[in-house]
Amino acid sequence: MEIHLVHPVHPRPDEFVGIQEMLRQQVRTNRPLTFSGLSTVAGVDIAYGEQEGMETGFCHIALFKLPSMEIIERAESQGPITVPYMPGFLTFRELPLILDAAQKLQNVPDLFMFDGNGILHPRRMGIATHASFFLGKPTIGIAKTYFKVGETEYLQPAPEKGSFTDIIVGGEPIGRAVRTSAGVKPVFVSPGNQIDLSSATDIALQLTGPDSRIPVPVREADIQTRNMRRR
Repeated sequence: MEIHLVHPVHPRPDEFVGIQEMLRQQVRTNRPLTFSGLSTVAGVDIAYGEQEGMETGFCHIALFKLPSMEIIERAESQGPITVPYMPGFLTFRELPLILDAAQKLQNVPDLFMFDGNGILHPRRMGIATHASFFLGKPTIGIAKTYFKVGETEYLQPAPEKGSFTDIIVGGEPIGRAVRTSAGVKPVFVSPGNQIDLSSATDIALQLTGPDSRIPVPVREADIQTRNMRRR
């Protein structure tokens, strides 16, 4: 698939905030999408390991056909991680590997789901949001743990599947704690770009099976990145 180069893939650290603020002005999270309107969806994840004493990233993209949930394509990449971990700037560590894997796809997904955040981020620029500009497609962030935005806490949703509570920052709902299965820990859903919060929540629930609390595409990508790391 074609990648849109909206800024250098390896910017300097002193450019990180400016890039995020520039892209933030272009984020659109008011577009409704429906599960029935999707033909394909891709799950994206990155795992970290070490090779020859160097921190290494392993990216896997699993592309599913809907509604059959058949895996129709996979793409992978791996390479050294050259950016140190800095809270709020995870994208700059992971984006090169994600784009390297994505450009190998022969089919263009209708939607990408990331193991990470969308606009549930201090500058509304989590990995799902940031990557959307390069991929040119709607994106959703699915985080297994809460990345606290400022001093904002979240309320636990009711124990039933489908229950959620909004995470509101500055009067704006930027994510949800969603109970994807009854009695399990919530996941944290946020729109990345080109999709609204309600649609992101509904699609995440539709794609979550009975044996996991995270949507199937993200779970598959997570499994495969851990396999890559073990290999």
